[in-house]
Amino acid sequence: MVEKVAAARGGHVKLRTVRSVCAVIGIVCWVFAAVLLVHVFLVVAGVSTSYGFAGLVTNWAGAVNLGTSDLFTVGDEALALLMNEGLAALLWLVIGALLTNLISRVVLPVDQRREWYRRDARQ
Repeated sequence: MVEKVAAARGGHVKLRTVRSVCAVIGIVCWVFAAVLLVHVFLVVAGVSTSYGFAGLVTNWAGAVNLGTSDLFTVGDEALALLMNEGLAALLWLVIGALLTNLISRVVLPVDQRREWYRRDARQ
């Protein structure tokens, strides 16, 4: 990773904006993956969905499971849920990585794709 002073190059606002958008996309994808994994943990632990938090997680997991709820059908319900929602969580992480990489490649010039900037302390 190369660190350069922001004052040395123009366009640091564009770079900061792209990095911020990519960070938001990454955070959203990680949160969706975490919700799916928490839902798997709650089901394996046997928590009733009538409780507020468990019901919220169950509803949210149903909304972000990318249609993988009945992809794997095995004898054990907890194992099937682990496989289905584990795959969805993995897909969310891959989607986030692909989106941020694509945005960086399309919007930023080649020499700015992997650079991190800091402000010059002398300004």
